[in-house]
Amino acid sequence: MERILTDNILDFWHPRCLDHEYGGYILGYDRNGDFNGNDHKMIVTQARMVWFFSRLHREGYGEGKYKDAADLGYDFLHDEMWDDDHGGFYWTVNRDGEVRKPNKHLYGQGFGLYALSEYYRITEREEVRERAIKLFNLTESEAKDKRHGGYVEYFTPDWTPIESGRTYLETIEPDWSPKESADSVLDPTLKLTNTHLHLLEGFTTFHDTIGTEKSGDRLQELLHILTNTVVRHGVTACTDKFEADWVPKLDSEDFRIASYGHDLENVWLTMEACEVLDIPVSLFVDLYKALFNNALEYGYDDEDGGFYFYGPLGESATNHIKAWWVQAECMTSALKMYAYTGNERYSSVFEKTFEFINAHQIDQDRGEWFSGIDENEEPVGRKGAEYKAAYHNGRAILECIQVLESL
Repeated sequence: MERILTDNILDFWHPRCLDHEYGGYILGYDRNGDFNGNDHKMIVTQARMVWFFSRLHREGYGEGKYKDAADLGYDFLHDEMWDDDHGGFYWTVNRDGEVRKPNKHLYGQGFGLYALSEYYRITEREEVRERAIKLFNLTESEAKDKRHGGYVEYFTPDWTPIESGRTYLETIEPDWSPKESADSVLDPTLKLTNTHLHLLEGFTTFHDTIGTEKSGDRLQELLHILTNTVVRHGVTACTDKFEADWVPKLDSEDFRIASYGHDLENVWLTMEACEVLDIPVSLFVDLYKALFNNALEYGYDDEDGGFYFYGPLGESATNHIKAWWVQAECMTSALKMYAYTGNERYSSVFEKTFEFINAHQIDQDRGEWFSGIDENEEPVGRKGAEYKAAYHNGRAILECIQVLESL
């Protein structure tokens, strides 16, 4: 695990991604690790890398160089991606900070909060703390759905809800889709499990690190949503899309699917939220086991290891690509379930998934992880893209090292 973190992931991204000319990070790389021409900077991956470099420094890696990398990213978020007029982060800017896509999506704001909260842990700068609180308060005043619970997701720059057209957030189509970064055709009034899951991780770190009078209540509400509301209990899998009142959208085959990576990422992220809220994980362990049972029955490759991308509810996976982020999140979740339950079924899944990653997902020659592995065990996709940086796999390795040390 340490070798993969340092020699494979960190040596690929640092210093390659550091943009010393304009600030922030350049994250567009092809399968060989060469710059692919995309130097746009999106809040999701810019914030993820600020979080990652901050976490590395907090864990004692880099002798200060990852703190410098986090500083570079934070300054770009602060100077170029923050909307000084209305607050919150723009979705995408050009390399030099010129605003490209100005609308606000809660998915991006959640990662902004995640980054600010982790960066505050390593700096304790009052300015960072105040900005994190301001961002949390904006989600409360502008996006909180006080009638139905959860959050409205999509807004103009001045936080006016957008109720028609397209969103910036992509659909479940993966990084290796033919479209480079096409806007989603999703109804912008929908509530998404994916957005609320990543709000949960941002709120967890914020509440644990900074916190406000309301952050605990909001984190607990997200915990309820992600352990009950989004779960289809007949098959014990989570669906992604909902009306404003949380009626599930199941009127399309594209909506009636299980995303195994999200389901198992949900397991360990809600475990983390429980720890921060001082709520026993045992309250949810039956749900976790059921989510795992579903993913293992329909989405796990028993022969070669690893998890497929997605499939219909209650049926075998139909997309057999093994995405880098799915392997990372499922491996982490399996190890944490083993640590909690002692059941060797989970340690076996962890080991077999790790073996698949080490044998196929990792590019042992050029560094980083392939975006996807197809049914012929051939790599597909890019090394770095709008949604792909060092967050899923880097975080997974850090989390797994921590659990293994504790065991």
